Amino acid sequence: MTLMPRVNPLWQHITETHINPDSTSDLTNFKREEVNYRLTYFDVRTNGVRYLKTLVFNLAAALGEENWARLRRIRNREVGNPYTVTYDGEQVCLDYLRAVLDLDFLTRNFSPDGSRVLEIGAGYGRTCHTMMSNHDIAEYRIIDLPNTLQISRKYLETVLPKAQFTKISFIPIDELDRFRAEIPFDLCINIDSLAEMDMDTVRFYLSFIDRHCGHFYVNNPVGKYMDKSLDGHARGEDAIARAMSPGPLTDVIDINDNRAVRAQAGKFTTAYRPGGNWDCVADAWAAPYTWYWHALYRKR
Repeated sequence: MTLMPRVNPLWQHITETHINPDSTSDLTNFKREEVNYRLTYFDVRTNGVRYLKTLVFNLAAALGEENWARLRRIRNREVGNPYTVTYDGEQVCLDYLRAVLDLDFLTRNFSPDGSRVLEIGAGYGRTCHTMMSNHDIAEYRIIDLPNTLQISRKYLETVLPKAQFTKISFIPIDELDRFRAEIPFDLCINIDSLAEMDMDTVRFYLSFIDRHCGHFYVNNPVGKYMDKSLDGHARGEDAIARAMSPGPLTDVIDINDNRAVRAQAGKFTTAYRPGGNWDCVADAWAAPYTWYWHALYRKR
């Protein structure tokens, strides 16, 4: 008896429904349609978590031993139920991979041990958690919106030992007029928030850093983008319009072109320099997002 290949029920359905003369008669956009999603890769419209986990897996695979050690020192990363993958027995999520990569860049030119740190816009506190878990920080202050401080305070109190949590203080932006810093901060950190502020606020914070800090680490986008294919402008055109004006860098660029991103690096390091007596000691692409850059400045 001669054996012959047979089409199984799954592919019988796929070929009848999605890969047929009608669906393949025009090749103009077929790589963004169901034909190609059946042939080569998962539908980007419905597989966001799958691609997120793929990104995390690949970042974990490229992590060096020193950064693995940093990551393992951060306890309670599972709080909040993040999307994770398991790599070499370790649960890994994107937020803490980014935090470890940020710390790796920062510590090449600055030692956080014994330092007083100020963070502007800490989100839920992943950077503070990462730094406190890896270095003997003397003091950590967070400036943020009152509602955001509620979550960072609750989160950091949950994930950190009490002895470390007591080193952190939380300053609402409406209390900055009473802020006093008799001893300068060794380091100020801003990640992904100055780019979302109006220019008067950006200038306020840069002047504040100039007066109160000795080093400044910044990680923000190099510009704006209008690529509707990324999210279909799901939050509406009004939201897109509001996002185009804040921050010091408003050039619309192709954020998926590494040369276009790199061309903005000079503007980035100039825009975020706190003052004339500051030197940019290091800057580079801030993986994994295509259009993010980071830099470390030191006051003379």
